[in-house]
Amino acid sequence: MANTKGMVFNIQRYSIDDGPGIRTTVFLKGCPLRCLWCSNPESQFADPEVAHRDSLCTRCGRCVEACPKQAITLEEKGVRIDRELCDCCGRCTQVCDPGALKVFGSEMSAQEVFEEVRRDVSYYERSGGGVTVSGGEPLQQAEFVAELFVRCREAGIHTCLDTSGYAGQEALEKVLPHTDLVLFDLKHPDPEIHRRLTGVGTAVILRNLRHLAERGTAIVIRIPVIPGCNDRPEEVRALARVVADLGLNRVDLMPYHRFGVGKYQMLDRTYELPDVIPPGREQLESIRQTFEAYGIDCRIRL
Repeated sequence: MANTKGMVFNIQRYSIDDGPGIRTTVFLKGCPLRCLWCSNPESQFADPEVAHRDSLCTRCGRCVEACPKQAITLEEKGVRIDRELCDCCGRCTQVCDPGALKVFGSEMSAQEVFEEVRRDVSYYERSGGGVTVSGGEPLQQAEFVAELFVRCREAGIHTCLDTSGYAGQEALEKVLPHTDLVLFDLKHPDPEIHRRLTGVGTAVILRNLRHLAERGTAIVIRIPVIPGCNDRPEEVRALARVVADLGLNRVDLMPYHRFGVGKYQMLDRTYELPDVIPPGREQLESIRQTFEAYGIDCRIRL
């Protein structure tokens, strides 16, 4: 078996929100979407990135001295990184004792990741869990995901793909034969609004979702509930019709949260939804009831 390499930015153990049972979720870098509410901005670009947390910085200046590209300067609040000069060599992180600097993203082989996730096999067996690959968009690294899933399946580990659905048919077909469950994101039914919210249209996404439904793939639709973006009653009804028309019957609502806002600052990026307030329980319950009126099992994931 080949030992394909992938760009991983996190391996999260004891995850209970990324499929059935207790799971280990492998997060991959690289995503063709730019969702305004994205809580993992470190996942968007395919290459490693250096992040800085100024609250931990002691302004010792060791990172400035260590940087061979002179990409780091020291300011009153902490370090500043010239992203054009930085090549993510990681030398700054090696001398940063407080941990104010870190690299998001490291290249790992499928075998290396498998060795990590198999350590939790006893949890999978007891809880009916397994391994989920998320992102970013994991289908950007389809060969790596397929190989990891083959290794998992050979070890009797349940496999789950968490995808936006925005990928070529070839990438999808590489992964599907080795996938037990697909978590499929649906964000908005209107192609132009979807493009404004995410940077891409809906044609590829809906084509792939239809293909999955027709082949009888086990699918859970995941809908991020973003106030002011996709939570109006007519938008919710339109999403419910998409799901029902494809004969699918399971939706998880993923309420908007602000957990990732600090990472935008760490990566010197601007968060696009600074004033959005997470939806309340009453609104989420109303949305859930709308989906149930279409015969869909709808659950709120808090």
